Amino acid sequence: MKLSALTFGLTMAGLSHTVLAADAVDEHTFANLKDVVSTHLHLDLDIDFEDKQLEGFVEHTLAWQNSHARTLVLDTRDLEIDKILYQSPQGKWLPAQFTLAPRSGVKGAKLTIQFKHQASKARIYYNSLPQASGLQWLTPVQTASKTHPFMYSQSQAIHARSWIPVQDTPAMRTTYTARIQTPKDVRAVMSADNSEAFIKDGDYWFDMPQAIPPYLIAIGAGNLEYKEMSHQTAIFAEPQILDASVAEFNDTQAMIDKTNAMYGEYAWGRYDLLMLPPSFPFGGMENPRLSFITPTVVAGDKSLVNLIAHELAHSWSGNLVTNATWEDLWLNEGFTSYVENRIMEEVFGRDRAVMEQALDAAGLRAQLKNIPAPDTRLNLKLNGRDPDDAFSKVPYIKGQLFLIYLEEKFGREKFDVFVKGYFDAYAFKSLTTAEFVQYLDKHLLKKHPGIVSLNKAKEWIYQPGLPEDAPNPTSDAFNQVDSHMQAWLSGNKSLDTLPTSNWTVHEWLHFLNNLPRDLGLDKMAALDNAFNLTNSSNAELAFAWYMLAVGNGYQAIYPALDAHLSGIGRRKLIVPLYKALASTDRRDWAYRVYQKARPGYHPLAQGTVDAIFE
Repeated sequence: MKLSALTFGLTMAGLSHTVLAADAVDEHTFANLKDVVSTHLHLDLDIDFEDKQLEGFVEHTLAWQNSHARTLVLDTRDLEIDKILYQSPQGKWLPAQFTLAPRSGVKGAKLTIQFKHQASKARIYYNSLPQASGLQWLTPVQTASKTHPFMYSQSQAIHARSWIPVQDTPAMRTTYTARIQTPKDVRAVMSADNSEAFIKDGDYWFDMPQAIPPYLIAIGAGNLEYKEMSHQTAIFAEPQILDASVAEFNDTQAMIDKTNAMYGEYAWGRYDLLMLPPSFPFGGMENPRLSFITPTVVAGDKSLVNLIAHELAHSWSGNLVTNATWEDLWLNEGFTSYVENRIMEEVFGRDRAVMEQALDAAGLRAQLKNIPAPDTRLNLKLNGRDPDDAFSKVPYIKGQLFLIYLEEKFGREKFDVFVKGYFDAYAFKSLTTAEFVQYLDKHLLKKHPGIVSLNKAKEWIYQPGLPEDAPNPTSDAFNQVDSHMQAWLSGNKSLDTLPTSNWTVHEWLHFLNNLPRDLGLDKMAALDNAFNLTNSSNAELAFAWYMLAVGNGYQAIYPALDAHLSGIGRRKLIVPLYKALASTDRRDWAYRVYQKARPGYHPLAQGTVDAIFE
């Protein structure tokens, strides 16, 4: 894509130097960023499917911040370090002394490297281990094609250190290049320029010229084919799902164009999608230039494409402007959820956007009842916990509602100027919540005085729960669904008179999520007989129905539920079901299903479900 003046300026900002968040204190890294920063990484790795490991080296280009320092400290987890070399001021490669400490909780193992001189580059030779938390290795039988193995990474939040010795914190940014070698019939792709991956030859080169935080370094490899959707977008996928994915997501270019108009031009060149196997534990991952996507959103009717809008929105919020620590996660996810909904409104209309707001807000309010109050603050305090614990609906939807609140108070025109200015001001930078509060106060609250006070903004950010005047999005379509539902529940209407043939997936979700948890077996059976909900091909609808059925003790779902839990690994669609089942007389059944399904789950999903049954 030809770069506009804005995009060119942003790209040059991303290239020029590594920007550190000014006041970030990241408790989840060992890195000594005040002494030295990695400004560029070069990866040279072989993908060994047989031994389930990456093997090779990473080369760090170093920018020294302290003239007296001679030590580089990196984050690792379950890595074997073979040797370390460094480049002297004269350009010679010399052996470096290093110490790999024992593993320390979630942070992993501290790698301390000592130099005789301030090295310009350091090269760490290493291999990952099969249990690396940031990698999943799938045998051919666990893939759609059944012919080739598959491997993919998930580096967020602090899993990059399980496959790269790196300063694993979002407070810093680095560019990277890579040479990746695979079996000749396996294609590798990365969160980078993938133009060298078009030819499948087992030897691939990648370049990410914009500086990104390490959690956005990503890799995938498998029986991948490629198909363009537009001049700027394409899909990599196994052949079995490629055409369906292209048909499902061919509005991606329209989403990019609309977001460009609202918030400034897309700064990353191409925006491609990698369709992952069903074991992927998330809906999507916003790896720049190549979002990773679950196949569970390929519904055949574009009803779940807000996920694509969400991952695309991260190209501005998260990838371009990044939370400095994982306690500031809401800066990534709250803004992204807000921008996602604006994209959906622009492309699919206001009614659909409001329905999605209402579903999300209802989900948040339900989850708030089950989360400890301190964890319902936007600026979360992890106190040494795994940053994966930060990923609830709070940073996403409470953050989104805060921004909707500001938009409603100041008006969309003024608020759009603020958001675009925020993205411009912090492009290719990381910031803390405290820095954001200062920016908000100066550029919105004081610029338009007497509308929202600083104390009110701080209530949203630092206090638990939702403020009393928090937005509560309502949909006229949902009001109609509620009316029909109450008429059926009271016996005034039969199921065959409900206008369900015109319902969208969103209306169905609202209907299922709001039915009583003590509905009764007769009504459950009537619903299933009328609408065949147990065999729904829409993963979100099936999940909502199974949750309702488990709560009501409806036994007819269990063969289909077995297939659902065994066939996908997306945590959103399996973890609540395991939790619900574990509190019923079906606990033993659920545990047997889990033991069968567990080898196909990602390590992140395994850890979550293991804890349920422990």
